[in-house]
Amino acid sequence: MAGRFEYFVVFAEMRTGSNFLEENLNDFPGLHCYGEVYNPHFIGHANKTQLHGMSLQDRERDPVDLIKRLQGLTDGLPGFRFFHDHDPRIKSHCLADPLCAKIVLTRNPVETYVSREIVRQTGQWRIGDAKGAKTAQIEFDPSAFATHLADRQAFQIELLRALQESGQTAFYLDYDDIADIDVLNGLARFLGVTEQRKSPTQKTKKQNPQALQDKVRNFEEMSVALASIDHFNLSRTPNFEPRRGPAVPSLVAAARSPLLFIPIKCGPGNSVAKWMAELDGASEAELTVGFNQRTLRQWKRQAKAHQSFAVIRHPVKRLHTAFVTHILMPGADCYSEIRETLRRAYGLRIPDIVPDNAYDVTAHRDAFLQFSAFVKANLSGQTSVRIDGAWASQSEVLRGVCQFMIPDHVFREDEIESDLKYLASKTDLDCPAYLHEDDVSAFSLDSIHDEAVEAAVKAAYQKDYMLFGFGPYRPAQAA
Repeated sequence: MAGRFEYFVVFAEMRTGSNFLEENLNDFPGLHCYGEVYNPHFIGHANKTQLHGMSLQDRERDPVDLIKRLQGLTDGLPGFRFFHDHDPRIKSHCLADPLCAKIVLTRNPVETYVSREIVRQTGQWRIGDAKGAKTAQIEFDPSAFATHLADRQAFQIELLRALQESGQTAFYLDYDDIADIDVLNGLARFLGVTEQRKSPTQKTKKQNPQALQDKVRNFEEMSVALASIDHFNLSRTPNFEPRRGPAVPSLVAAARSPLLFIPIKCGPGNSVAKWMAELDGASEAELTVGFNQRTLRQWKRQAKAHQSFAVIRHPVKRLHTAFVTHILMPGADCYSEIRETLRRAYGLRIPDIVPDNAYDVTAHRDAFLQFSAFVKANLSGQTSVRIDGAWASQSEVLRGVCQFMIPDHVFREDEIESDLKYLASKTDLDCPAYLHEDDVSAFSLDSIHDEAVEAAVKAAYQKDYMLFGFGPYRPAQAA
């Protein structure tokens, strides 16, 4: 049978009807589905430990070789069923292979959960005749269902993402589609089979056909629990920020202590670096900077019991620092081109050259509100201006770092004195005093902060407020 595919995989889960689908696929000439050939505990079907001369041990050593054997020893198109907990090496292989036909079988997760729990009680995984069917009622466990749902959603998202990135598509079926001969014939055509069938196979019978309320003892409790699930993800905070890299060159290592600081732009970077130098009785020039991934790995190997940490700043204070440092005040740190674009294209009301006598505290508050509105649009991908690290979300900055390393600690600036004392205790050195950075603006944040300023910044940084649990900015946080 010539076609565009050399083999196929059915991505499914327990209790989705995958056995029934396999029987129907095998009813088409030229198709042969071998079952769960990558189940960790057997090959193909329960209690089988060999297939086409390959044992479990052989499969573990070279899982792809089994696919090659299926292709070479099958008269037609071979395939198999694959669940989320099967060999992840094969999942990656199949998703990347355009010669592998992907079939995605799904079912209502409540039904799969209930069906799975009934099977665990009865021990009956499959029936060929309703006369021998066993029935049971189950107790719905909200926590267990939440885990069940999360695992299956994560699997489906992973499949979809891989197909999107590779420019491939899959044939999608729901549990009820398996009994629809028109859909099955369409699937066969997708796999390159021209012969059509008139009806599905009837070997496997549907188990537990009763309504859910007859299968679940605490059905009312289940209904309440399911009502609390955010089916449409309404509580999700939209995030259109591009993913950031790990920014390894910005990391700072102590002169002698095994401490590694992960700076976040417009956070307390200089003051933390100064503290690290004083901890070792060294100068700031002795701190190690300019890492690349190779030299950072070397440092980590040599620095025994090393501790890495980041310090997050309240979004209102951090954005005000970014505004003053990079936009308001011309100078070495000013983003001159962005400053001019904000004035010209976004109407940012700040003086052309430097803040003059007409620029008072009221003007400063208004300009900061304008800048906050711009940042909200910028982070949402609605402007032509780059998303700079000075005002990128702190959560995205740390997510970027985690591509290479995971921080041991994420401290908060308003608790930093006690946190640094704890960090110093790991080195057995006396903790030096920590000096907060001065407000570089002629108009302090405290002089302009009010509910409108808080709301504007929170609108820009909803994700940071949610993930880090920030409350409203308090003047004490500027200390």
